[in-house]
This record gives sequence, C-alpha cells and structure tokens, in this order.
Amino acid sequence: MSVERKRFSQFKKAVAFSVMAAFGIGTVPVQGADQTSEQTIKNLQSALTGERNAHVRYLAFAQKADQENYAAVASLFRATAAAEEIHGNNHEAVLQKLGVTPQVNIETPVVQSTAENLKAAIAGENYEWQTMYPEFTRQARQDRYTPAVVTLQQAYRTEEEHAKFFQGTLQNLDQLKGSSAQTYYVCSVCGFTVTDLNFARCPNCLKPKDRYNAVS
Repeated sequence: MSVERKRFSQFKKAVAFSVMAAFGIGTVPVQGADQTSEQTIKNLQSALTGERNAHVRYLAFAQKADQENYAAVASLFRATAAAEEIHGNNHEAVLQKLGVTPQVNIETPVVQSTAENLKAAIAGENYEWQTMYPEFTRQARQDRYTPAVVTLQQAYRTEEEHAKFFQGTLQNLDQLKGSSAQTYYVCSVCGFTVTDLNFARCPNCLKPKDRYNAVS
C-alpha cells in the first residue's frame, strides 16, 4: 500500500472513531470509577507507568546518541520522548476523570550503545502496539469508557509509527554516524509523530496540523 493510501485509510478510521466517540455510539458517559472499570483502571495505570518511563528512557538514549555522534538518532529519541510524555498526560487525565489518583514508579533507565538502545526501543514499541495497547483498548471498549478508548487507541497508532522509525534507523545506523540533527513533528494532542506536515489535520486525532510541534 502506498504512503498516500495508507494515510487516507488511517484518516478514514480516525474520522469514524471520532464520530462514534462524539455521539456516544456504543459508549456510556464516564461518571466515575466502579467495579466494571477496575481492569481498565489497572491498564491505564500500567500504560501511564510505561509512558512515563519511556519518556525518561528515550531522553537518556538521545543523550547517548549525541555522545556517539548520531545526531539524527538523538533527534528521533527526543521526538519519541515528547510523544510518550503526551501519551502519559492523556492517560493521567483519563484516570483523574475516573476519580483515580495516578501512581507512577520511575525506574533508572538502562543505557547501552546506540545500536543496543535502538533494539530495546524497537522491542518496547512493538510490544506496545502489537500486544499491550490492543488488549487494553479491547478491555476499555468492553467497559464502554470512551475517554479510555480514545487515549489508548491514539497511543497504539503512534507506537506503531515509532517502531517503524526505530527499525528504519537501526537498519541505516552506519550511514547516520556524523549526521546532523533531524526535525520531527509531534502532535501536542495525541503524540502522533511525522517527518513532514503534508496534511491539513492530524491523521490520528484529526486536530489541525498547527497543533504539531517541531522537535529536533
């Protein structure tokens, strides 16, 4: 599938989901935490902890990449860190809507060579978009909590893109030695990350592209 067709497909899915959420199709209003949302609350807490730790870890990876003269790789890590911070903020906001006080345990990141750090990043992002977020989203839909579905689904789509960025970077790492910093654009609403703004609205959350921030 071409890049243009893929983006159009993503856009259509995002439109459909946003319309359903806006009109409450298949959902009920969130009034507060109760027994039916217990698992979703646990999942949001887990996702929040993961995103907060990823934010710290990727900033440390960026510093290491700069030290090893991989400026373009450092840019990617910083952009991804910015996206993970947004995901964490969104998860935290939903937990607060549910009347839950967010709890996060930040661990000291393990930093190795840039090549090893990229491999760790790929493994983490693949787990999130292939396993964790799909499972968490299914549970949130079962619980019929629209805000939880939205934040989890938006993170899922973003992590898939991050995994592709990291994989491509690792494959071309030899050519990136001595590279200059690269500019990425991160949606301040949903964290979606791109290398160019050739669209009017975010493919993920449908907000205008002026909600994107440049990160390098």
